[in-house]
Amino acid sequence: MRSSTSNFDVIVVGSGPAGVAASIICAKKGLNVVILDQESFPRYRPGETLHPGIQPLLETLGVADQVLAAGFLRHHGNWVSWEEEKLRFLPFGSDSMEEWLGFQAWRADFDNILLKHAHSLGVKVLQPCRALKPMINHNRISGTLTTCGELKASYLVDSSGRQQWLAQGMNLSVKKYSPQLIVKFGYVQGEYQFRDDAPAIISNHEGWLWTARVRPNTYHWTRLSLTPDTKIKDQIPPEFRGLAPVGNIRGADVTWRAVQGPAGPGYYLAGDAANVLDPLSSHGVLKAMMTGMMSGHLISQVLLGKVTESIAIQYYSNWIKGWFQEDVNYLKKLYSHFPSFPTC
Repeated sequence: MRSSTSNFDVIVVGSGPAGVAASIICAKKGLNVVILDQESFPRYRPGETLHPGIQPLLETLGVADQVLAAGFLRHHGNWVSWEEEKLRFLPFGSDSMEEWLGFQAWRADFDNILLKHAHSLGVKVLQPCRALKPMINHNRISGTLTTCGELKASYLVDSSGRQQWLAQGMNLSVKKYSPQLIVKFGYVQGEYQFRDDAPAIISNHEGWLWTARVRPNTYHWTRLSLTPDTKIKDQIPPEFRGLAPVGNIRGADVTWRAVQGPAGPGYYLAGDAANVLDPLSSHGVLKAMMTGMMSGHLISQVLLGKVTESIAIQYYSNWIKGWFQEDVNYLKKLYSHFPSFPTC
């Protein structure tokens, strides 16, 4: 470990969409920003289906052209069958200018586009560099101890994801809003033309299944099973039988949960570091980027003397808590036909 101490305006923990979005907004305001991540790029991340609403955010951040040039697959909407209803196609819609299209983003490439742009704006990137322990001075976050040395800053943005690193380090209360939910997901390669035009979400009495083509001849599936039958949870979906598995089947804890203090003196929580919902909420990356951008905007406003810290903290906390509660209410309605799904 290097023993030197470095000073910044903003430290961002985690180089996913939330953290990089925050760093870009701060850098555009002239702030001195560092991103640290315990992993080096390129790194493994699941493929993501991105809603068309993400495109204005990409334009604001200055990466829309790069994302469009990456050649990600596009789609017009989703196939849906819920509560055993007939499978139907739900288009995203259009405006007077164009039809709205979603992205099937390969996350390793998507994240790298964002990080390269942040670096071009002067953001310092430390990879691999693991945040060890937050530094607290007079009840205020003042930096973090890392495997790269001691980093000090006026603000720290935690975008570490579902591990919620800063909430654990500060012993912040985390409230659960659902029973434990574990999704399993994996990839297969081959040809399955019925899933080439658009993703599909299908539910039955056991839970739900999401399938999508994420690259040419590469398909992604995610299943959330509400039954105790582990055989069902660990199987490749029947529609993909005969295709070649790619890597191992993986799992993730997507129990609905929210940190009760998403912002405070010297810190903001963005993306899953603030709250976690299962993929059925359908806008994980979009929400991550919006919370990152909002935290970056408010930090910039405070450091530039345009708003008081207390007002910024209160605004962010109310905004993120309200959005989370709206999503919880929406998910409760979707899960209401599962008799085995009690909500906390």
